Amino acid sequence: MAPMAATEKRRNFVPTAGRAVISLSIKQLVFAQGDISDSVFHIQSGKVRLTVVATSGKEATIGILSDGDFFGEGCLAGQSHRMYSVTAITECTMTSIDKKSMLDMIHREPTFCDTFVAYLLARNIRYEADLVDQLFNSSEKRLARALLLLAQFGKDGKTGGVIPKISQKTLAEMVGTTRSRINFFMNRFRRLGFVRYDGEIEVRNSLLNVLLYD
Repeated sequence: MAPMAATEKRRNFVPTAGRAVISLSIKQLVFAQGDISDSVFHIQSGKVRLTVVATSGKEATIGILSDGDFFGEGCLAGQSHRMYSVTAITECTMTSIDKKSMLDMIHREPTFCDTFVAYLLARNIRYEADLVDQLFNSSEKRLARALLLLAQFGKDGKTGGVIPKISQKTLAEMVGTTRSRINFFMNRFRRLGFVRYDGEIEVRNSLLNVLLYD
């Protein structure tokens, strides 16, 4: 999780040049895998889903991002085409910053550069934790962790939250298990009072017990 101060800086970040503020409805595509990679996006509000499609046609969810997050920064490192697709899963407002303007800001604005680098480092730590989670934790613990992250547990002091409607298929893709296992664990979490769901999923801080205890 990113420190609170860094999170607030990202949320309040509004570029001054080479930008376009865009609004998206639920299920609207931001960009598709294979599109030209020429801009970076900053989420002001809402959530998006990142997916990849293999040559076999199988689709997998690789992440869900929310307000304060950046995505599409691969263009800054020479990535010519998008490696994944991004779709809004709630109504979203975000800023699109073209590659040249983003690089100019990184070079000319030390405060923004520090904030952006801190964000990338925090996300890299998150990816490392995701890998450890996949390698060593049970699918039940992986689901609990995914739900807590989606509810932004710990962000700005949050101890619970509501996740917009998300399918068990998507959760299965994120956790790396089957939909039937997700259904089994979700029903178990609900019986234990860790979650409540009826379309949206309300995650309670007691779900943390799944991670803390075997």
